[in-house]
Amino acid sequence: MKILVVDDDRLVCQSLRTIIEAQGDIDVIGMGHNGEEAIALYRQLKPDVLLMDIRMEVMTGLEAAAVILAADQTARILFLTTFLDDEYIIKALKLGAKGYIIKQDFESIVPSLRAVQIGQSVFGQDIVTKIPGLINQLEHREADRFDLSDKELELIDRVAQGLSNREIAESLYLSEGTVRNRISVILEKLNLRDRTQLAIFFYKNLA
Repeated sequence: MKILVVDDDRLVCQSLRTIIEAQGDIDVIGMGHNGEEAIALYRQLKPDVLLMDIRMEVMTGLEAAAVILAADQTARILFLTTFLDDEYIIKALKLGAKGYIIKQDFESIVPSLRAVQIGQSVFGQDIVTKIPGLINQLEHREADRFDLSDKELELIDRVAQGLSNREIAESLYLSEGTVRNRISVILEKLNLRDRTQLAIFFYKNLA
């Protein structure tokens, strides 16, 4: 397995290299110290996994990940940080990072790299307990951005599931007429033409 390590602390990079290469079957093929170097080295070296810090000068790990994933959706990025900041975790989830672990839990680094390399997602235990609440926050933030109420979100979710007006009415204890009217209001609010566009909107923006 080929690993690229990026951290603004050079001592941390060297320590990570020692921990990782002690396994014998894993090679650290490059080391960088900011987001710009991460992008350049990723393009040059094509590692199996990019192990990267978040807070770095010049360009953060999150900013670098956004550039890398935009160009290569198959990129496997594992964030390694000292921070349990909700905002960072939300951004990592939205970007499509494969994992987010804490530096202090050094024993989990190699197992996490192996898991990410085979396509699994890895989050430290401290982060796993936060994720349900963070996902809920994320959904509400996106809903707020489009000025959608909780009731409108429920309707859109059911449209996206392919339910008919009758089925939606039964599940929400509404009349078919009310469902039809509310969907019309939502379509107008979002400037969409029909239910198909509404379903696509849901999966692009709210799912």
